[in-house]
Amino acid sequence: MSDSVFGDLDGLLEHVDSKFTLVNVVTKRAKQLNNGAPPLTEDANPNKPVSTAFDEVADGKIPYKRVREGIK
Repeated sequence: MSDSVFGDLDGLLEHVDSKFTLVNVVTKRAKQLNNGAPPLTEDANPNKPVSTAFDEVADGKIPYKRVREGIK
C-alpha cells in the first residue's frame, strides 16, 4: 500500500512547513469550497472539497506564509 489516498506526502510538504500546517491549510480551504468559493484546479470534484483542497496544495495554488514563529 505505497500509494496514499492524497498522493505523495513529500510533494505536499514542499508547499507547507509541516504536516500540522498541511492539515490546517487543507481544512480551511475545504471549508471555503463548501461555502461556495470557486476551485483553483481544472479537475475539481464539487462533491469532494477535501480532495480538491489537497490537489490545490499539490499544484501550489494556495499561498501560505507563516506569520508568527512558535510560542515563546
